[in-house]
Amino acid sequence: MASARTIAAAQTIPVRGDVAANLEEHLRLVRAAAAEAEPHVLVFPELSLTGYELDLAEALAFSEEDPRLAPLAEAAVAHRMILVAGAPVRIETRLHIGAFVLTPDGSVALYTKRRLGAFPASASPDGLVPPAEAAVFQPGARDPLVRFGENRAAVAVCADTGDAAHPRTAAERGAATYLASMFLIPSDLEKKVPVLRSYAARHGMAVVMANYGGPSGGLPSGGGSAIWSERGEPLARLETAGSGFTWAAEETSGWRARSVMLGGAR
Repeated sequence: MASARTIAAAQTIPVRGDVAANLEEHLRLVRAAAAEAEPHVLVFPELSLTGYELDLAEALAFSEEDPRLAPLAEAAVAHRMILVAGAPVRIETRLHIGAFVLTPDGSVALYTKRRLGAFPASASPDGLVPPAEAAVFQPGARDPLVRFGENRAAVAVCADTGDAAHPRTAAERGAATYLASMFLIPSDLEKKVPVLRSYAARHGMAVVMANYGGPSGGLPSGGGSAIWSERGEPLARLETAGSGFTWAAEETSGWRARSVMLGGAR
């Protein structure tokens, strides 16, 4: 064990296109997680700051040094916590699905989704689904390691986890934690859980999965944000609906974990 680590996932209910409201919900979850467990790192779902609203991505896109990130950056410093938050991000002329990594030293790094996905028509009861991500975004190549103490973690955004080489490469780079920022509908959640669990056991990495706790982009979400140990043991899992956070702390005697659902969810 490199050093003791406390890792956490936040489950949010995004407000369509309302960055200010979503930021406030992020901060509420950060404060609650800090008071409960003081995690080293807290990961939010894919596109958490805007919701999975592909038709709004161009208008709401963040820049790499976007001033709207300031409240999260300040929270990362104040609570000595690494935050991973999702947003569409424009790099020069290209639009990407990004995950901002905000650190306690005030720095901000950026992960960009490598493998773009699409939902089938059956994903929505009325058959109306967002366009394929490739119609809006470009695949990215930014892939910073997240460091806290002697630990290293790697970030993945949703469909990235469908490529078995992604977690394998993360482990080869020295990551002991795999931070999966997701938007999973109920049927995909049950398919993805055993996959993420297998990655944990195969590569000896704790896996943290953050999902929405409510619908976004006209699609239902499966909730169920969860954490698995480096042996693939389920440590904690949130309910299928609602906002909250789940955390796991690694100690010399093993893991302890807890899931917390928050009241006042939208």
